[in-house]
Amino acid sequence: MNALLEHLRVSLRLHFRNRMALLYGYLFPLIFLVAFWVLYRHEKIPLLRHMGELLTVAVLGGACFGLPTTLVGERERGVWRRYRLSPVPTWAIVTSTVVARYLIILSAGLLQLAVALAVGMTMPEHPFALWVAFTFVSFAFIGLGLVIATLADNVPAVQALGQCIFLPMLIIGGVAVQLASLPLWAQHVSAYFPGRYAVESLQAGVSGRGFAGTRFSLLALGLIGAAGCLAGAKLFRWDAQQRFATRAGKFWLVPALAAWVAVGLLAEWRGRIAVPVDKEIAPVATMEKSPPRGVPTTSASVEGRAPSRPEPQLLPPSTPTVPAPPAATPPVPKSEPAWMRITDKDVAALDYNVPPDQGIVSPMAPPDEQPEDFMKDQVEGVRSKLPTWLPGTDGDDLRCVRNLLYVAAVPDAIQMPVERYLPRVVYQYLLETYPKDKLIKMLTYIALHPEEGGVIDDISDLGVEGSAGDPMVVRERAYLYAIKYIARLTGRVEE
Repeated sequence: MNALLEHLRVSLRLHFRNRMALLYGYLFPLIFLVAFWVLYRHEKIPLLRHMGELLTVAVLGGACFGLPTTLVGERERGVWRRYRLSPVPTWAIVTSTVVARYLIILSAGLLQLAVALAVGMTMPEHPFALWVAFTFVSFAFIGLGLVIATLADNVPAVQALGQCIFLPMLIIGGVAVQLASLPLWAQHVSAYFPGRYAVESLQAGVSGRGFAGTRFSLLALGLIGAAGCLAGAKLFRWDAQQRFATRAGKFWLVPALAAWVAVGLLAEWRGRIAVPVDKEIAPVATMEKSPPRGVPTTSASVEGRAPSRPEPQLLPPSTPTVPAPPAATPPVPKSEPAWMRITDKDVAALDYNVPPDQGIVSPMAPPDEQPEDFMKDQVEGVRSKLPTWLPGTDGDDLRCVRNLLYVAAVPDAIQMPVERYLPRVVYQYLLETYPKDKLIKMLTYIALHPEEGGVIDDISDLGVEGSAGDPMVVRERAYLYAIKYIARLTGRVEE
């Protein structure tokens, strides 16, 4: 035990002397955090919905780059050959290496969390569940780092192997690109990557339901980590002269690969490929049903049955029947819609600090800009279908305007090529359909109550294929476009 603790102390000291390890362990995750903050700075709570991704990047940097870089670098300098001469068993050295790396990764995660809180993020909903998930994620990627250190003969080989795993996990593994934005085949492939389960379990501790719904993810991470640590321990190399090509016992790599395949097959079998959606935010692709404008409704017709008639009452024979005079029915006052109470003061108090029209989030082409040839048919198709599009014409005015905002928001959330041009189409249609003062009030009400109503995340019936998947993103983009439309209607933005 004393030898294990002493090696742990030495490992920590050597780590903080290694500039490359510090770069991958601390600076690299902070660069990602700053990039995410710049990209999503207009969200209501900065970085809250992305901490699972950012913490996963922190673990990836420390475990899949920092750990193998340190191990292979020390092996090349002959450090591990000296360790072998000591009377310390291999398991104790590997264990102390894993524990030291976990403490290093944990400090990097705490640093990221502190910076996120400093820029406005709220405290995690389930701190204990977040710590447990972070431990499982660290264990899984540390096992992967041990395998990389086993395969690499030198530090440049570590960089190459790390990139071969890191980049696919970022792009199609659900770490840097949200799974809802990926095609279906990529979502199936992501089930074989531990990055997906890392993001799910970590995000559940930050803004989700804690341990509820993360058992499979934690099981998958534990299995991948155990298999990686086993392969790393069995194929551990003490000397730089030992090349992997001449190393015996390569079959120990089979459990490490089999764990990834087993997790993916189990996810396929259990039907866990679909992207989970937080039902507490809003149901996906749902709309409140109501009859068309101008058709009166009653409580009976809403229930789907005819109004009941009162049973006739029998009078005693001795009671003469005298017709009662018709009672005057007082008119039922029609309640005024809430959006009608919007005032000019409410409009002026809105936050008009939104992303620019030329930016990545909520872009909007100027009136004189024409789409490229390959997008013209799609844009004109949407323009011609809007007047008869059921969600934009069936129901009360406020609901229709909100649904029309989703036509601009969905392509922006998916980052489709037509995302710049459809907001202009929607804006022109709104101008042609509603009076200006009425439209300003409805858009202001929607901007002040962005979480009301249902969400439409699929507008394929307008000829635009693709589903946003995350209703929170669609709501956010609809809010931004509502602000941009109001700014144009009130003269804050001149065109």
